[in-house]
Amino acid sequence: MTSWTDDKQPLRITCGKGIAPFLRAETEALGFKVTDESGGGVETEGTLEDALSLNLHLRTALRVLWQVGRFDVDDPKRLYAQVTALPWEDWIDPGGYVCVNSFTQTACIRDTRFAGLTIKDAIVDRLQKVHGRRPDSGSDTNRSVVFLYWRERDARVYLDTSGDSLSRRGYRKEPMKAPLQETLAAAVVKATGWTGTGAFVNPMCGSGTLAIEAALMASNRAPGLLRDNFGFMHILGFPKERWAALRAGAQQAITPWPAEPLIVATDLDPRAVEAARRNAENAGVTAGIAFGECDFADSPMPACGGVVVLNPGYGDRLGTVPELEPLYGRIGDFFKQRGQGYTGFVFTGNPDLAKRVGLRSNQKIPFFNSEIECRLLGYRLYAGTIRAKWNKGEPG
Repeated sequence: MTSWTDDKQPLRITCGKGIAPFLRAETEALGFKVTDESGGGVETEGTLEDALSLNLHLRTALRVLWQVGRFDVDDPKRLYAQVTALPWEDWIDPGGYVCVNSFTQTACIRDTRFAGLTIKDAIVDRLQKVHGRRPDSGSDTNRSVVFLYWRERDARVYLDTSGDSLSRRGYRKEPMKAPLQETLAAAVVKATGWTGTGAFVNPMCGSGTLAIEAALMASNRAPGLLRDNFGFMHILGFPKERWAALRAGAQQAITPWPAEPLIVATDLDPRAVEAARRNAENAGVTAGIAFGECDFADSPMPACGGVVVLNPGYGDRLGTVPELEPLYGRIGDFFKQRGQGYTGFVFTGNPDLAKRVGLRSNQKIPFFNSEIECRLLGYRLYAGTIRAKWNKGEPG
């Protein structure tokens, strides 16, 4: 049986487009050497036990894949033969359940679905031969999951130690409309440079994902603590005691909240505020967030300064472009009038609407929200930008 502590193999950690630099920094901060970085993730090396720690702590990752085989193949029959030769009886319960997912970009097959079917047949046929019985199979990713990457002649087979995507933290029971994926929200928070010093203000908070991810970071709360099921739990030999120890260490590392919450989440829609509050409660971070129902321009701005992040609609799923143009202009006014001591950020997928903010951005960080190319635009908000409001005698 494969050793969970001694057998080092390549680990592929996947992420959304645009997030790889942040995932690389996270992975290296956990002590892993990144050997490759691409648009879809990073490569490192480690044991199955290492995968437990990565699943527990990574905020921007989607899946942690542990490689069990790599082959030079140009034909499904050869792929079947190679995969059948792998010791699946070391990893998968013959009386259990297995799901096979795949990414294929090869001329070796016409129907990409056939690649996944080939892998599934190879696994269950091997287990049938060894044990005289075979596991059930299907599309559910909440038990044993195997992943095939097949590009040209390069075929790599992995155990998916995450199972369900790591973006599914488990706290967002009420997502509202067009929410940011949790891992994308975590990357956006990291991209602002906010580390828990100063305030994090999130007007137009929606279901609260940005504020909640900021609170998880500020309290050093590992995102994996929120889940009770991972793919590695269904791999044979799963070390329950080691997992319990890792969880206990992560629990002890959580830091207490300051006397006053410095994370502010507001929305004009009372249903959004209530949904955000409930999601924060599920995440265990309610004490660290001050919620409010108000127009974004009236959001409380703690005097300590910090970052203020808005994620307005950009004419794709929320609102039309003509409806949103005045809103973006108001965001610029909000920054000018109330942003002294803050760095302002707007996350948008519409560059034309972004121009309506009326300020020159000093940061343009690329991200993708699903397939929509977006930018996180950063604005330095100096004292001079609120001169107009001072001239009117209004408070800052």
